[in-house]
Amino acid sequence: MPRAAAPTLASPVPRLADPDRRRTSASVVLRSVLAHGPVARSTIARLTGLSPASVTDHCARLARLGLIHEAAVPRQSGGVGRPHVPVDLDDARFVVGAVHVAVPYTTVALLDLRGRVMAERRLKHAGAEPGQVLARAADGLAALLASAPGGTPLGVGFAAGGWVDRDSGTVVEHPLLGWRDVPVREAIGARTGLPVHVDGHARSLVNAERLFGGARGSRSVLHLFVGNVVDAAFATHDEVHHGPRSQAGTIAHLPVPGGTEPCDCGRVGCLQAELSERTLCRRARAAGVIDGVNPMRVLDAAAAGDPEAVRLLVARSRTTGRAVGMLLGVLNPEAVVVTEVGAMHREDCLAALRQAVGAERAADVTPSAFADSVLAVAGGAVALDVLYRDPLAVSPEVD
Repeated sequence: MPRAAAPTLASPVPRLADPDRRRTSASVVLRSVLAHGPVARSTIARLTGLSPASVTDHCARLARLGLIHEAAVPRQSGGVGRPHVPVDLDDARFVVGAVHVAVPYTTVALLDLRGRVMAERRLKHAGAEPGQVLARAADGLAALLASAPGGTPLGVGFAAGGWVDRDSGTVVEHPLLGWRDVPVREAIGARTGLPVHVDGHARSLVNAERLFGGARGSRSVLHLFVGNVVDAAFATHDEVHHGPRSQAGTIAHLPVPGGTEPCDCGRVGCLQAELSERTLCRRARAAGVIDGVNPMRVLDAAAAGDPEAVRLLVARSRTTGRAVGMLLGVLNPEAVVVTEVGAMHREDCLAALRQAVGAERAADVTPSAFADSVLAVAGGAVALDVLYRDPLAVSPEVD
């Protein structure tokens, strides 16, 4: 009598389906080329743990998509055998569009695959309704594309402060703009005909720092964004935490001990009320430093030697450092990136921020790598993060 086959035990570790495995491996290869290119295929295999054959296959796929190309053959110096032909990112073929909606204006831009801003334009809101703001942004992108030499657009990234739901492509609530349930993906996609990816600017910038900035290689990263909106994002093991309906990172109403600014919520001393650029500019106007609402003019005054401007900027950075310290105590990330105008542009502000954090973790806190283009990068990084996570989706013909 034939013996019955032994039952096969299910693996306790779920196995990725082949398409998922291919996407993950392609992502790892493309990010290795971004970080190390020009780089030999054998080096990619060593860095990623993939087999040489798998790396060769993925490099061929990525080259067919136009994302990488072979770089110049290195000169052989006395050795024998065929030299390795390195591969590098093909950063001249594609661009992504970027839209960032701030309180006073919208930034539209084009970025290459290295996250570099190739063209940028600011469009004032002038009290326009959400639909008008988004239509002007889409038209502004079209104008940039029309004037840019080459560069096929892969898609559009949109970022803003407030509550932004990545999955639905919606700005759920932005109190400072008065926006509620605005279908951003639908509006910009209909106007441009391009795929549109949507996220909050703090989360987008933490991805930008991990792909192109100073947090590359960090296992966990906290990003604190301090503008008119104050919010945060946390990433660990290559994933940014979104939470249900992408509400993670809402810290506007954390209490600041000793705070004096009234908040719209009815309390006094909320983090956003204390640190908002609106508060900085109001205090600067009251002190006779500026007569407008642009925080960059406070920086200009400080650079020109105005002691009151310096005092205001340093005090704001110091309070930002106290906020970082609170978040460090809760999340304990490996690295912290701060987007705050003083810390990004002045050494005295950065020193005050780090002092407030404390000596033990001060060295782990750095300003944003994108000081001169942070809003454009915030928008573009939403689309670039999608690309680097699933590069094979660039073409539907690649399975």
